[in-house]
Amino acid sequence: MQFQFNSDSSVMGTQNVAERIENQLRQKLARFEDRLTRLEVHVGDDNARKGGADDKHCTIEARIRGEKPIGVTGNASDVDAAARIAGNTMAQRLERHFGKHEKHKHDARPDKEL
Repeated sequence: MQFQFNSDSSVMGTQNVAERIENQLRQKLARFEDRLTRLEVHVGDDNARKGGADDKHCTIEARIRGEKPIGVTGNASDVDAAARIAGNTMAQRLERHFGKHEKHKHDARPDKEL
């Protein structure tokens, strides 16, 4: 699974921040890794230097092998917390998505095989 990290100019987009968030998300989404082709992470600050509560956001887009991507966003007062919130939401969405696929997956009936 590829990992792509993007940040706007108002967020410290240093290597350290990118590595921390990548490690956090890879650990959280490890059970889905073989089903995903890429994770795209975008972090930003909604009001730049002005400050404020929950002004940092993290958007995650998970590219599912052979299917449409799933996207989520988390908001918090710092980038790491926003990534944690978005990662938890993504894990829940993927669990629900793949759970529905497994529930409806079945073998063809013997009398219906070609």
